[in-house]
Amino acid sequence: MRTLTLIILIIAMMNTSCDDPSRMANNPLYSTSSLPFEAPDFDLIEPGHFSEAFIDGMAFQLEEIEEIVSNEDEPNFENTMVAMERSGELLNRARRIFSNLTSAHTNEELQQIQSEFAPKFAAHSDNIWLNNDLFDRVITLYEQKDELNLDPASIKLIEDTHRNFIRAGARLDSDQQQRMRQINERISTLTTQFQENLLALNRERVVLTDDVEMLDGLSRDRIAAAKEAAESRGFEGQYLLSITNTTRVPALTGLNNREMRRKLWEASANRGLGENDGIDTRPIVLELAELRAERAELLGYPNFATFALEPQTAQSPDNVLNMLSDLIPSVINNTERESELILNMMREDGIDDQLQPWDWEFYAEKVRKAEYDIDESEVRPYFELDRVLKDGVFYAMERFYGISFEERFDLPVYHPEVRVFNVFDHDGTQLGLFYADYFSRDSKRGGAWMNSFVIQSHLTGQRPVIVNVLNIAPPAEGEPALISFSNVTTLFHEMGHAVHGLFSYVEYPSQAGTSVPRDFVEFPSTFEEDWAIHPEVLSNYAIHYETGEQIPQELLDRVIAARSFNQGFDTYEYLGATMVDMEWHLLSSNETPDDVVAFELSALKKYNLDWEAVPPRYRSAYFSHIFSGGYSANYYAYIWSEILAADAFAFMRDRGGLTRENGDHYRKHILSRGGSADAMDLYREFRGGDPDVNNLLIRRGLDSE
Repeated sequence: MRTLTLIILIIAMMNTSCDDPSRMANNPLYSTSSLPFEAPDFDLIEPGHFSEAFIDGMAFQLEEIEEIVSNEDEPNFENTMVAMERSGELLNRARRIFSNLTSAHTNEELQQIQSEFAPKFAAHSDNIWLNNDLFDRVITLYEQKDELNLDPASIKLIEDTHRNFIRAGARLDSDQQQRMRQINERISTLTTQFQENLLALNRERVVLTDDVEMLDGLSRDRIAAAKEAAESRGFEGQYLLSITNTTRVPALTGLNNREMRRKLWEASANRGLGENDGIDTRPIVLELAELRAERAELLGYPNFATFALEPQTAQSPDNVLNMLSDLIPSVINNTERESELILNMMREDGIDDQLQPWDWEFYAEKVRKAEYDIDESEVRPYFELDRVLKDGVFYAMERFYGISFEERFDLPVYHPEVRVFNVFDHDGTQLGLFYADYFSRDSKRGGAWMNSFVIQSHLTGQRPVIVNVLNIAPPAEGEPALISFSNVTTLFHEMGHAVHGLFSYVEYPSQAGTSVPRDFVEFPSTFEEDWAIHPEVLSNYAIHYETGEQIPQELLDRVIAARSFNQGFDTYEYLGATMVDMEWHLLSSNETPDDVVAFELSALKKYNLDWEAVPPRYRSAYFSHIFSGGYSANYYAYIWSEILAADAFAFMRDRGGLTRENGDHYRKHILSRGGSADAMDLYREFRGGDPDVNNLLIRRGLDSE
């Protein structure tokens, strides 16, 4: 009966035979790439190849699962756990490549495939995690784990797999499991729709002007880029400013025209609300909140937040809320002091008006210039992208870890702007490949991230192929790519994720690299940010792109000192988004509101974070992290991880700072271990104790009172 059910499932998922010889011969995804480190052969891969690989990949994996459950031998670690780790090779390879393409360089065909297969992937996952016979084998191993003479990583694999089955619904009755399947398929469809809507909103919510005077205050290269952006969309003789993924937009720091700032801010902050018959994402938000709550309740949890935080290092919503609530008074005090400086600056400009969100960053920049004698236009020429990358990010990695990067030009890429680098260890052996994709474009979603085309595993013999993706505004043709210090920090941040993948040294694929709790994964990335302001590193890459002169020490000192200004605002807007996330996911299924905007405002007011001048970093209608990006009830993870990052950096600083000894210690205890041990056990092993939260306040320049 079990085999018959499996055959029916396989037939239902397949459109053609999975052993079609022509398909297997002509589709490059069906075999491991012959390129170095199995790097994707983007010259050969076509969109249609993914559909075939997905159909057959799911069928192949179900066959592999059936072989495991039908094995007449008693369950043991090799015939169950290792066999599960080896399963799904074709599907996993295709999905890793596809996932980055649909985020970094999508098109209509890829989006159609994504929409078609999102619910099928959910169903496929349920076919594995709701397989009672497979769960029975895992239970047997779980109950025997202490007598199996296994290493700690193998025992953890059993424990995590057992927990994942339970959290997927393996203990539910048949009716409950059927409802779980329906919920999972619908959630996957909705999150895909939300992601596609956000990409469309980036095209819909632009600000155009035919009067270059409206752009007064922007640099010459930014104005030229705005003109090129308008022309590329067919708006001859105009200038186009686009929005970013967050509520605030970088151009707000420079635009002198207050009305233009208002238009740009409102284009960003009001997206997804269906204005002027535009895209309305609010129905998706409401349905996702209700479905997630119902899913958690099926599993016996009071709400989705409790379910989501159980496997994280925070463990419970109360722990998160207590930590964040302790920060709020200090953050409010700092933000109010910053606002007084900003209001004074506005009055000097003759504006005796209420502080608006489109004023904050503009006048914060003026305050920064007045208080620290820092002008963005003075600083940007010292941050040319390629030099920051090679003489900043790569230099810091070489000094701390002994690794080196060598650009190569012989491997195919998915977009002409993507670059590829060999990564060599200190002894000359090659660790893997690093891809860099830094400029924004219409085919790319907002934000910055790291993905793996290939993940490290001793079991499979694979080594890592990693990609970093950012959204830096491209320069006008022929102009240098001069970037903000915020962009500089993001480059270091994403390299932190990259080395987490590159240094992975584990046995099992499911424990490789960044396969750690969500509120731990941002720790290694945030840790690397602080090397951007390390005097030795900064002086090595902050070189004027025209004169070749090193940034003057007094300007460098001012840049570092100015970094602490506006941290109240930065933290306030982050906490606002975090609390909105938590409140959405603390709801029960019968508490879903009717009005997204009203609910969001009530959530902010509940935590005294409802100051109109400082809106949340993301509003619900475009909060990609929680409604399409895997951070639902987990957006707190950034500041939770920052506690570890700030403490770890202080620990490294006290041990001598940027030294190979420190780098090797951090790599050995944190970066190489992936998810092979408990995350906080790894940290305590590295640090010799628990983190000190005061280091976070020091890092952000916030008063502890």
